[in-house]
Amino acid sequence: MEKEVERSVSLRPIRRGDRSNQSQLSKDVEGGTFSSGKLHQDYPLKIVWKKGFIRLFLVGGILWMLLILVASMFHIWSCHSSVSFFSAICNKESKVFSVWSTMGLAQNPQPQHRCTIPLANDPYKIVIPEGRTTDKIVKKLSYVMEDDILSNDSRSTPLFGGHQSWSHREESFKLKPTMKVHCGFIRNGGAEMSPVDIKYVKKCRFVVASGIFDGYDVPHQPSNISTRSKKLFCFLMVVDEASLDFIQKNVTVKEDNDGGKWVGIWRLILLKHPPYDEPRRNGKVPKILTHRLFPEAQYSIWIDGKMELIVDPLLMLERYLWRGKHTFAIAQHKHHHSIYEEADSNKRRKRYARPLIDLHMKIYRYEGMESWSPNKKTVSDVPEGAIIVREHTAMSNLFSCLWFNEVNLFTPRDQLSFGYVVYRLQGSFEFFMFPNCEYNSIFVLHPHIREHSSRIEWVTSWSQLKGSANITGIGKDWDQASGKNGNLIESRGGLGLWTPYPGNLDAVVLPPIARTSKAG
Repeated sequence: MEKEVERSVSLRPIRRGDRSNQSQLSKDVEGGTFSSGKLHQDYPLKIVWKKGFIRLFLVGGILWMLLILVASMFHIWSCHSSVSFFSAICNKESKVFSVWSTMGLAQNPQPQHRCTIPLANDPYKIVIPEGRTTDKIVKKLSYVMEDDILSNDSRSTPLFGGHQSWSHREESFKLKPTMKVHCGFIRNGGAEMSPVDIKYVKKCRFVVASGIFDGYDVPHQPSNISTRSKKLFCFLMVVDEASLDFIQKNVTVKEDNDGGKWVGIWRLILLKHPPYDEPRRNGKVPKILTHRLFPEAQYSIWIDGKMELIVDPLLMLERYLWRGKHTFAIAQHKHHHSIYEEADSNKRRKRYARPLIDLHMKIYRYEGMESWSPNKKTVSDVPEGAIIVREHTAMSNLFSCLWFNEVNLFTPRDQLSFGYVVYRLQGSFEFFMFPNCEYNSIFVLHPHIREHSSRIEWVTSWSQLKGSANITGIGKDWDQASGKNGNLIESRGGLGLWTPYPGNLDAVVLPPIARTSKAG
């Protein structure tokens, strides 16, 4: 009770103070403390308006932040969506997306360009496997050597890839223990080696191969090569006559006592009588048919002519073949997983005639080739074909033959055909597709002397291809490119694009493409 009395007494001065303050405010109003002598009639409205504006500003700011948050979350979701429409909305190269990636809100879409290759420490300690990998499915492989069409038409000349019919092509995908397939090098079809070079390559069991055609590049000397690898490997640079002439004018070419020509570590291997009109297609012969050019080789590493190898080849064989018991290794593409994405990129970058690329893809689509998805067993349908590591087993050789046959029949863009052949073999061909960042750590890239090899690469319509319309937007390489005198259509390659197809392609619709990278 005493506490309540004390509390009541303690509050009296405050209450008195409140009453005195209120009294003073009334006197101020009556006495004219405000300049108008009276409280302005709009004063309450101004107070309400100010409070309302502040509230409106706060609510609007909150709504704006929520809108940004929702839009950001939708953007992040679209970047991971498998629906092409939504994935196309995402700009994965924006600074905002990079900030999200650093905060862990989104996966960084930019793959690492280079990374450390998990190589063995010492090439001198590498144990080379004895014997060859056992062939499980295809045990014996032979090749068609005569062009069948010659028996019916004596006026026809042999083609390097042969006149493969649609039925022969279909049969070649049916795996059997003993097989005979088209695989280039039809008799009198071109791409002949000199007796001196044939004799030299017979001793090569381990091969690093490269190629330069149409004077596109000069040989680049590999580095970081151990003495053991220099003794073990043959470094073979395949060239045509135009490239040999260009190389001899620009770098030092030495000739040994047997007549072999050398540029540093590279032994130049001349292919006489190029089998195709299109230089890029000629370059596929040593790249894909390495086992045919060098039949005694058990292992080969292919590297494009524009590249400088900076990894010891023996360490590469151990990393990409022997460690995982693989017989074929190739890198995955940095930007593309689907062949239809790669085809779209080829058209935009003028890598071959657009209507022929579309026709090529329509045939694959008609034959059941789906766009790549994570549900597929392969890491990607599109490789970086500039480096290929192989053991020349029957199955590996068969895959190379089938891959080359597609390049021979359709466009010379081998990255479009790789995934299709894998699809047709229905999982029977096992290979190692290694990370792209390792691929970029294997070499130093040198630019081509020119970008385009053939005028057909600028063609955007059927009318231009057939000569009834002018080609526009030509580049600086136009005058040097092949296909002069208005002859754009190849006469010895890509004949499958001009041969009636045994199916109705008119109703075929190509899958929609979402461009995943500005670089791609």
